[in-house]
Amino acid sequence: MKVNKKVFFLPLLLGLQTAVAQTQKPYEQKISGTNLSFSMQAIPAGKFKMGSNSGKADEKPVHEVTISPFWMATYELTWDLYEPFLYKDYEVSHSTSAVPAAVDAVTRPTKPYLDMTFGMGKEGHPALAMTNYNAIQYCKWLYARTGVFYRLPTEAEWEYACRAGSTTEFSFGAEPAALNDYAWYKDNSGGKTHKVGTKKPNAWGLYDMHGNVSEWTWDQYIPDFYAGLKGDKLKDPLAVPTELYAHSIRGGSYEDQPAELRSAARLGSDPVWKQLDPQIPKSNWWFPEAPFIGMRLVRPVTPPSEAEIKAYYDQPVIQDY
Repeated sequence: MKVNKKVFFLPLLLGLQTAVAQTQKPYEQKISGTNLSFSMQAIPAGKFKMGSNSGKADEKPVHEVTISPFWMATYELTWDLYEPFLYKDYEVSHSTSAVPAAVDAVTRPTKPYLDMTFGMGKEGHPALAMTNYNAIQYCKWLYARTGVFYRLPTEAEWEYACRAGSTTEFSFGAEPAALNDYAWYKDNSGGKTHKVGTKKPNAWGLYDMHGNVSEWTWDQYIPDFYAGLKGDKLKDPLAVPTELYAHSIRGGSYEDQPAELRSAARLGSDPVWKQLDPQIPKSNWWFPEAPFIGMRLVRPVTPPSEAEIKAYYDQPVIQDY
């Protein structure tokens, strides 16, 4: 008897998807050999309208995107979690067990010549001013420490998670007046970052998606990228990076006006953010004039292959100086 493979495998596939949806729950990730951990929120698969008709040209056209399930960090990455990666002596002195050999293979940042907290606070505050490359190498260090693949969110994942089912300009509604309850931004921040999680979360339990620090994404920033998204490209879209500048940043920061904190608002990185850097060539690791940038971790439910993981973590640094 001839079996229709599509009919046979469809119930199996649907069953697997249902099982994933049922088992995908928030969890706490411990970092091996340390007393550190961070929490991850379950973000379900779904569809949403990406972009905004009332925003800037780079937010148009509005288009429906399909997103696979993933986990996203409850909070922006803090200095507490970032410092062991920055300084090997810090990691060794704070470890509760032997440092895994794989960690030594991860390239670490050069020691910054400035106070990269910019005097805004360290404990519980978001880590900041790292380059996109620096953020990816942190993810690689974390992989060596945990065996779990973490990465930066795509722009589509970030906006989907930020909206949390909403269709308004902000995750909580259309009125900027309510921002004070959800975000640290120009009108209430006092010109500095604040401890993560001190404002209200969105509907999916994510804090500081609006304001505090802007957040790196995986994507190359292409102003008219949305115009080319059709057919299969509308599922988990990604502008694969091929150049050093610009990379896409989302969420707005403590120094931004409400318009920059909208769910659909986009920003591209800028080499001017390294203008004060005296190194020649300029550092791959730090933006001394961008204390408004941070990062947030993502973990896909379906992990990539080892080859794909290696390709992501070992992207070449493309210099343009």
